[in-house]
Amino acid sequence: MRYPYADIDDVEDDIRETILTVSEKSGFVPNVFLSLARRPAEFRAFFAYYDALMEKEAGNLSKGDREMIVTATSAVNNCLYCVVAHGAVLRIMEKKPHVADQVAVNYRQADITDRQMAMLDFAMKVCTEPWVLCDDDFAALDDHGFDDEDAWDIGAITGFFGLSNRMAHVGGMMPNPEFYLMGRVPRERK
Repeated sequence: MRYPYADIDDVEDDIRETILTVSEKSGFVPNVFLSLARRPAEFRAFFAYYDALMEKEAGNLSKGDREMIVTATSAVNNCLYCVVAHGAVLRIMEKKPHVADQVAVNYRQADITDRQMAMLDFAMKVCTEPWVLCDDDFAALDDHGFDDEDAWDIGAITGFFGLSNRMAHVGGMMPNPEFYLMGRVPRERK
């Protein structure tokens, strides 16, 4: 890591509470939280937008779909942190221990539905050449039950994680070791 992680004892109360809540759920503190906590305003803005995109209940994207978008586009952006971290959540959400690896390496050969393939085709275009998006791209989503608001969500998730991927590169952020086994081996009961 090029920048020091924040010390959880030194962060502001609301940030510490957020970090501890995540730690209680996951059993560890993901590095991204301590990385961003050193800049409180950015931490709050990042996680507010993250929650707005990834935790929303409305629309036709499942939590697994959202994690699949992050994993596939982060792979194109060569972001080890996000591929490993969000790939772990994808495995859990989809209940498929191999899906994240398949999506990260070549989503076109992954064991996913035609609907998810259309979603990732759109996300990849947003990720790699958004200036060529046209009505046909939106129509392809529509053919699989996605509406214009879903297209917006796919684009917003792709764009937001483009930022996240780049900051992970700038910071030299590495995935926590715990992420590698999540969704691959049964979780120990406490």
